[in-house]
Amino acid sequence: MNKEIIKNMKNHEKHLSKHATKNDAAIRFKEDRQDIRTAFFRDIDRIIHSLSYTRYADKTQVFSNQENDNISRRMVHVQLVSKIARTIGRALALNEDLIEAIALGHDLGHIPFGHVGERMLNKISLEYTGLMFNHNVHSVRTLLYIENDGEGTNVSLQVLDGILCHNGEFVEEQYYPLNKTKEQFIDLYNACYKDPEELMRLRPMTLEGCVVRISDIIGYIGRDIEDAVRLDVFSIEEIPKSIREVLGGSNKEIVNTIILDIIAHSIDKPYIMMSNEVYKAIKELKEFNYDHIYAMANPDEERALWEKMFKELFAHYLNDVKSKNSKSDIYQVFLGNMNNKYIKNTSDEQKVIDFIAGMTDDYIQKQYDRLK
Repeated sequence: MNKEIIKNMKNHEKHLSKHATKNDAAIRFKEDRQDIRTAFFRDIDRIIHSLSYTRYADKTQVFSNQENDNISRRMVHVQLVSKIARTIGRALALNEDLIEAIALGHDLGHIPFGHVGERMLNKISLEYTGLMFNHNVHSVRTLLYIENDGEGTNVSLQVLDGILCHNGEFVEEQYYPLNKTKEQFIDLYNACYKDPEELMRLRPMTLEGCVVRISDIIGYIGRDIEDAVRLDVFSIEEIPKSIREVLGGSNKEIVNTIILDIIAHSIDKPYIMMSNEVYKAIKELKEFNYDHIYAMANPDEERALWEKMFKELFAHYLNDVKSKNSKSDIYQVFLGNMNNKYIKNTSDEQKVIDFIAGMTDDYIQKQYDRLK
């Protein structure tokens, strides 16, 4: 292997902060073949070449079933998060490859119809398996146990941890990393299926993971407003003036304000933080978005249809699995490709949950139309 090429690939490490995660610190669950790529650079490749990454293109961000092609989809969101996080990471001299891998993979476990669909699949999962369903946990499951026909992707612990702990629903003024071993990570991952309090306590093990976590919020909080305005849900002027005076009145201004505030307060620090003024404004804007966007994005009639869709498709596929109906789409599209390890170690109910969770909006609708 050409040493000069490898040296060039690692050249950026000379400029990393003492708080950054070095590539040689990457931890994997299985031995890995070495090539010219650095560890986290390789993780990026494994994520963008995964099938679940491809399916981002037809998964809901907030607004579903919209004829307007300018409304964000999940693919756009993860790219925005990646760019925002890498901007902060470069300014703080952190490992941009690790940041990009976490950012691009953080929503792989998202299911059809966004968070609304997630809550519906969670109900089904609790009823049939006693385990919770959360997209951040399922993103990890996807990379560990589902991709590559059940072999997984062998991405690093640091990337998996950043994905598990990315949850942008919970904004904090400061983000401190918490180091973990492989064993501690797996225990935490398993606990997230059973203990809702565990999900609230999640903290990334790297500073790069902390950057992605706050960048997830920055990536959607203003862009969702843009989408809502584009769909005439409300106008920018309806956002309280107190918020606009701090963060700005457009997605561009909101993103720029928060990024610069975080960089100014986090430079050379072993944590990520923002000013109290910006932190309070983000919290207020999130509350505004919940009341004026997320609670209004999908009419009750549409939600009722989706819930019926999830329940009936789950029952249909579960019956096919238990009766070993190899002609069913769950075998033709999914189970027929999975390795013996996945088949033996996965309950019938979980197989169906994995199949539905991996669907795009269009695919689940077509499957339901066929069923009816």
